[in-house]
Amino acid sequence: MEQRVDYYNVASEALKIMMEMEKYTKTTGIDRKLRELIKIRASQINGCAYCLNMHTADARKMGETEQRLYCIRAWRECTFYTDPEKVALELTEYVTLIPTKRVPDELYQRVREHYDERQYVDLVLIINQINSWNRISIAMGNTAIEK
Repeated sequence: MEQRVDYYNVASEALKIMMEMEKYTKTTGIDRKLRELIKIRASQINGCAYCLNMHTADARKMGETEQRLYCIRAWRECTFYTDPEKVALELTEYVTLIPTKRVPDELYQRVREHYDERQYVDLVLIINQINSWNRISIAMGNTAIEK
């Protein structure tokens, strides 16, 4: 599939706002590798090959291991993700699948055991940002290309 619309030019003001939010997410106290893991997990759920390709490459450049990248879909069964990472990945799944999962109080409490109020908000914003990018990318027909 080819890109359907040159959306960066068609809606440049909207994309500037998206890029400003992207800049904000990089200023949070959330570990940069974890931000990439969140983006990868949400992109897996949403089936966004373009974003998966981009964020796995970015994670590798940051020193993320192949083992952790390959196993992220089954993070619950792995010992090489930390408890804070696991709860952030679980939150990612619940927010990404919010129509069916919601975010139960029990999950919120577990997230708060590892992250303060500001970090919780930042996690939710990071998750929402990648979900927005996934939806834009899929709707616009972006495809993953070999580099």
